Amino acid sequence: MSHRVINFFAGPAALPLPALERARDELLDFAGTGMSVMEISHRSKEYEAVHNEAKDLVRELLDVPSNFKVLLLQGGGNLQFTMVPMNLLHGGRKADYLVTGNWAKKAYKEAKIVAPDAVRSIGSTEAEGFKRLPRPDEYQVDPAAAYLHLCSNNTIYGTQWHRFPDAGNVPLVADMSSDFMWRPFDVRPFGLIYAGAQKNLGPSGLVVVLIRDDVLEQCRADLPSMLQYRIHADKDSLYNTPPTFSIYMLRNVLAYNKSIGGLKAIEATNLAKGELLYGCIDRHAGFYRPYVTEKSDRSVMNVDFHLPTPELDAEFVSAAKKAGMVGLKGYRDLGGIRVSMYNAATLPMVQTLVDFMEEFVRARG
Repeated sequence: MSHRVINFFAGPAALPLPALERARDELLDFAGTGMSVMEISHRSKEYEAVHNEAKDLVRELLDVPSNFKVLLLQGGGNLQFTMVPMNLLHGGRKADYLVTGNWAKKAYKEAKIVAPDAVRSIGSTEAEGFKRLPRPDEYQVDPAAAYLHLCSNNTIYGTQWHRFPDAGNVPLVADMSSDFMWRPFDVRPFGLIYAGAQKNLGPSGLVVVLIRDDVLEQCRADLPSMLQYRIHADKDSLYNTPPTFSIYMLRNVLAYNKSIGGLKAIEATNLAKGELLYGCIDRHAGFYRPYVTEKSDRSVMNVDFHLPTPELDAEFVSAAKKAGMVGLKGYRDLGGIRVSMYNAATLPMVQTLVDFMEEFVRARG
């Protein structure tokens, strides 16, 4: 096998090695077709089997109820920022947004473009640099709202909803691009979930959408066809040529996730990784300075911290790269260090990083 580094990039991100190896083995001759999956028709029975298996695995792993549609779309999370309000905010309907980071803020801004008088921010921690999530007593959901939008994991700043807000009868709509399927959770309070694949599910070019039937029925039917959830649901996500290779890789990743025990096993590993890394940070809090101030809000997917000086930050990134670990430079507007520990990052990989951190603080602290 060729040389593989330990990949902590925030996205596109690491994929499980067995899922990549399966793609390698099938690349030139997929399912006896004599072609790769990238070359065969999306209407062929061979591709249809992959398409259906990917959706079935989403349902199985998350225990998705039968009153939800699973859609496989394109355009990234950014298009969903627009599609959600375009489809749902009509006829005087309004929506509430929780603004907890860069992507939640972008979703809010896009919704304001689509429906400027129908969208309001009901809770934000931007004034504090998004170092924590809003507390329940800091916001109030309009019981007449069409939905409450949130971003489940803050990729840039490193916060995560470990308990989702209670919106009563108001459907939750969530951008779960960076932590979808990191654990089991109850899908039923959500009217719509969308997740770009490039962090925890597969390669870029694919968005997984779960939409509840009652919410789908509320969607407009007078939008351009590519922007209608109704059409994508009616056409089984085959209205246009789908991103076939990305869906194929989604299938590979989810099949591997199932083989290792499903989401309960994955959650246990992710929590262990978080305990390991945050344990090191907290032991050396004067040297590794965590960005998120509320421990209960800490993300187990994206962990941000700074060293005492920008020069030490840069030295840490450089030395880690020489040690075979990449993707540790913090987001450009935040600086410092960011460790993205999606499902494909194994516990031994995180242990290697923590061992490096212990040695680094001994030598430089």
